[in-house]
Amino acid sequence: MATINLSADEFERTITENDIVFVDFWASWCGPCRMFAPVYEKASTEHPGIMFAKVDTEAEQALAAAANITSIPTLMAFKGGTLVFSQPGALPAAALNQVITGVRDLDVDAALAEQKKSA
Repeated sequence: MATINLSADEFERTITENDIVFVDFWASWCGPCRMFAPVYEKASTEHPGIMFAKVDTEAEQALAAAANITSIPTLMAFKGGTLVFSQPGALPAAALNQVITGVRDLDVDAALAEQKKSA
């Protein structure tokens, strides 16, 4: 599955209606974003059960602000509608695949329960 472009109108529906969603916040003028784009696109074709989306921070400035994006590229991952990963910087393919595997294997309910216990 190829990546999709997300707008503010589609963002919440996309992360709640799909089990796992990766979102790449990027801009066309950003060199590291351009370097990460083919790595991200390739991962989207290698993991068909996962939604891969992109948000152009120039076109969607309000959405980028709401997501607290301060550096691009920033990769976020949602599982079951919950943000489970957020990291700025372009990842190499091997690191991205590790993140994908980690998110796929994560038990969100157990992680949230553990977080509540330690708070």
